[in-house]
Amino acid sequence: MVYKIRIILDTKDDIFRDVEIKDKQNLWNLHLGIKSAFTLMGEDLSLFNILDEEGMVVKAVPLEDMSDDGDGEIMSDVYISEAFEKVGDKVHFQYGFMDLWEFFCELIEIIDEKPAVNYPITVFRFGNMPLKAPSKSGKKAQKNSAIPLVDDFENFGDDFNTGDFADEDEDFDDEEDDFDDDFFEEDDTDEV
Repeated sequence: MVYKIRIILDTKDDIFRDVEIKDKQNLWNLHLGIKSAFTLMGEDLSLFNILDEEGMVVKAVPLEDMSDDGDGEIMSDVYISEAFEKVGDKVHFQYGFMDLWEFFCELIEIIDEKPAVNYPITVFRFGNMPLKAPSKSGKKAQKNSAIPLVDDFENFGDDFNTGDFADEDEDFDDEEDDFDDDFFEEDDTDEV
């Protein structure tokens, strides 16, 4: 059997792709299909969140094992038929780290396999991909205001050079410590 999955980019614009994949392929194959359908570049980490009917995460399946003991479930362990049990089942897909692309995947149809087709395959495209990952609010990303701009230091030199440090020197004790007057007794006992 072949599962037709609609993958919708989480953005205010309507951008989605329909991908067909065999039920005996796994989430790793779907990961590759999504990358191809949306022309996602790089080898970034990704994660599938399998959702229940209310949209709550049932299970998170990463690309690589991140568990402490090294026996966590990864994408290549989960078949498509396990992630999508019936038409209408949904999965949330995240790709990337610094630029986080988020997608909602929904099983829309189960069809018969076509001969001589190399699955997964993109069968329908709608909307153009943005050059950068969309922000969650749908607004353009703003620069981080924590990084000081050059203008913030415009008068720094003037402020520094006009300061009078004479009053700060009053608190400084000019007495020099004489370290030569420390007396240490020598121990005349011989240790064996």
